[in-house]
Amino acid sequence: MRIGLIAGNGQFPILFSKAAKAKGYRVFAVAHKNETDSGLNDHVDTVEWIHIGQIKRIIKFFKKNDINQAVLVGGITKTKMFSDVRPDTKAISLIAGMRHTHDDGILRGFVRVLEKEGIQIKPSTFLMPELLAQAGCWTKRKPSRSDKNDIELGWKLAKEIGRLDIGQCVVIGGGSVLAVEAIDGTDATIIRGGRLGKGAAVVVKVCKPHQDTRFDIPAVGAQTIRTMAEAGAKVLGIEAGKAVVFDKKEMIDLADEVGITIVALEDLN
Repeated sequence: MRIGLIAGNGQFPILFSKAAKAKGYRVFAVAHKNETDSGLNDHVDTVEWIHIGQIKRIIKFFKKNDINQAVLVGGITKTKMFSDVRPDTKAISLIAGMRHTHDDGILRGFVRVLEKEGIQIKPSTFLMPELLAQAGCWTKRKPSRSDKNDIELGWKLAKEIGRLDIGQCVVIGGGSVLAVEAIDGTDATIIRGGRLGKGAAVVVKVCKPHQDTRFDIPAVGAQTIRTMAEAGAKVLGIEAGKAVVFDKKEMIDLADEVGITIVALEDLN
């Protein structure tokens, strides 16, 4: 069995490659220069290193290796879309036909291009369903009534910015919006909002309402808790079944150590 991997940054591409190998897949990866961990080389059958925007090279590589199914795993630093990008004619054609360049629109368009070439995109978690968040409060510290109110407010607002394809994360404090995720990403949003919250910030990260859950679903992990501790945020609310969780045990242990609450909830709408 063969599977194509379009790898972004973070640990997910390596985790996916290990899981695929363990289940008998040969992994043919496309990795992005200045984004993807170079350690990926050690966990795949072959890898093609490209710059962001080189869609024709992705298609050529997959066709050369008889790949008809692939996954999109890992993120791309959004701010690099304005600097470290080399779009080819397919990428230029894709962007030219769009009214805006928000995350979901670009990814959906990119996936359509691949599928027209006979490359089916599968869910990033199809070999690792255990990474999806399970409902419940995971930590010793439980959310207070005030925390629950802020989570509920944050959930509604995060769904709205997701509906507009702006971001997936908001930070709330005492019923006020402290920060909204934009192109700077989740960690920067937590830092901005946490510092304004002065120890009372609640971070909510959810899946966009119309998100294609094959790709770009919310991800959290131990690093999220480290960032929250640095910023002084006290609660993390995520969406059960629609968030990928890395380093879960380490994440929970660290949260318990610093007094942060982690709660995964079903849809509150």
